[in-house]
Amino acid sequence: MRIALLGYGKMGKIIERVAEERGHSIALKVDSKTTTLDFSQTDVAIDFSLPTTAVKNIKAALDHNIPVISGTTGWLSHYDDIVTYCKSKKGAFLYASNFSLGVNIFFEVNRVLASLIANYPDYELNIEEIHHTQKLDAPSGTAISLAEDIIKNSNYKNWTLDEADSNNIKIKAKRIVDVPGTHIINYNSDVDSIEIKHTAHNREGFALGAVIAAEWIADKKGVFNMKDVLNIG
Repeated sequence: MRIALLGYGKMGKIIERVAEERGHSIALKVDSKTTTLDFSQTDVAIDFSLPTTAVKNIKAALDHNIPVISGTTGWLSHYDDIVTYCKSKKGAFLYASNFSLGVNIFFEVNRVLASLIANYPDYELNIEEIHHTQKLDAPSGTAISLAEDIIKNSNYKNWTLDEADSNNIKIKAKRIVDVPGTHIINYNSDVDSIEIKHTAHNREGFALGAVIAAEWIADKKGVFNMKDVLNIG
């Protein structure tokens, strides 16, 4: 499989190594200096670019009938537009806030816990996420996904950043040097606490998940997510 890397920063370089270890080749590397996107020798695109360039890069790949895997966060106000664009092009697109196989299992545990505890209002909920200092967006896309899944399975209405509110989920975002990603869900009451936590030890898991998703989507049409790739639910 010939891969276009839309974004060639730290994640792009790790994806390159993981992809080559799995027998694939990198046909195109796109960074801030790239002016022309040539997809002629490409089978699939993996986007880990910037929020300001993700939409343009994704649409360019779809214009050339190239399936796109996107892990860029911070651009999701345009997500519905990309979905519509993908369908109009009869293309293939998959977005995930986190490609780690462990995190996607963690998502499922989070949904189940939220539904179980929804009828017990004595528990106060907060989400804490910790990432490296180079991460541009806060809260993380993963934390937002966790919050949105809780909202769908509970009485919470929305999420807020660093502000306590009985109707909304408080997300605490921390930035510490060289932390790949930690996400903690806390339910606290006067008598006990329930906590679930996922800790990434490095970025290899994110890269591997993205490459696996690219392998999966290569011959498909439509809009997908990691639940489709992992056949969860």
